[in-house]
Amino acid sequence: MPPTTVSRAGDASDDDEDAIRSSSRRRNRGGASENARDFEVTRTWDLLQEGEDGTLTGAVFDLLESDKRRRLIKDTTPLQRGIIRHVILIIDMSIAMAEKDLRPTRYLLTITYLAQFINEFFEQNPISQLGIVGMHDGIAIRISDMSGNPTEHLSAVAKMRSSHEPKGNPSLENALEMARAALFHAPQHGTREILLVFGALHTSDPGDVHVTIANLALAHIRASVIGLAAQVAICAELVAKTNNKSTANYHVVMHEQHYRELLLNYTTPPVTYTTPASVKAPAGSSGSSLLMMGFPSRTVSTKPTLLSLLEMLNQSVLPAIRMSSLWVDFDLVDPSGAILSSSIPTTQLAGSPLVRSLAQ
Repeated sequence: MPPTTVSRAGDASDDDEDAIRSSSRRRNRGGASENARDFEVTRTWDLLQEGEDGTLTGAVFDLLESDKRRRLIKDTTPLQRGIIRHVILIIDMSIAMAEKDLRPTRYLLTITYLAQFINEFFEQNPISQLGIVGMHDGIAIRISDMSGNPTEHLSAVAKMRSSHEPKGNPSLENALEMARAALFHAPQHGTREILLVFGALHTSDPGDVHVTIANLALAHIRASVIGLAAQVAICAELVAKTNNKSTANYHVVMHEQHYRELLLNYTTPPVTYTTPASVKAPAGSSGSSLLMMGFPSRTVSTKPTLLSLLEMLNQSVLPAIRMSSLWVDFDLVDPSGAILSSSIPTTQLAGSPLVRSLAQ
């Protein structure tokens, strides 16, 4: 029987394949170890430590506070923001909110996040007003009136869990009309806002919702939408027509944490709009609805000082009254340094009223 011969080229090719396999296994092991290290770093539960009382309350509180700080410093652009806000929060309470893609359901998760939103809203906007409207079974219902008391809103939201179950179709037109009526008497120096949480993919309206959207734009009401299912054309039109053709305030949630972040982002005061170039501002104005005020400095005089003439007239100080009433022991110096006053509040001096800051 003839001897079997094996080519050296075949041996070389087999060795090369073995080398490639071994190097591939080493790379896979290295990649797995790197992924494991990254996974260990991103596992936030490893960062939780028990407090002195044996609970995780302190650690959870620290995480929430760090998340709040990160949200506040996320946008460091120096912009003018409105601190007096009038916000109507519209909540979808239709049958679409019974879906369980957001645990436990869209409706129950929304109620939980609403309580956090209310607390955070009044913490960052203490002199603002908030109202809540619901879309339930084709009509708009008032959950809470426009108010600056967070306790009223929290109690109204707590009652939603037992008093109203998701039912019927949403009516975007009815809810927007109720919100527009609530914001009708809001003063011009504050913002007028609507925040819509929309879980359905359609709206059942008795009239033309496009007319309602046009009326919102005429009333200078800006609308923002958080979608829980998908982007809806009518919601995109609502945001675009009330935000100068921008849809940046229309978001669709991806998961529970993303929903919470989107909702709490609206606790930050929005950027105020400047006067368009086509609208002529009055002479001497800056184009913004601002009130010029002066914060005077208090100085103690070593010798008597004569009051300003305007203040003397306001106090009905006439030459017949004793002259000692014209002299005071301390002065309030106007920011311009030109006029002295002895009391606050007082009438306008040097073209602007004087006010006392909380630090004094």
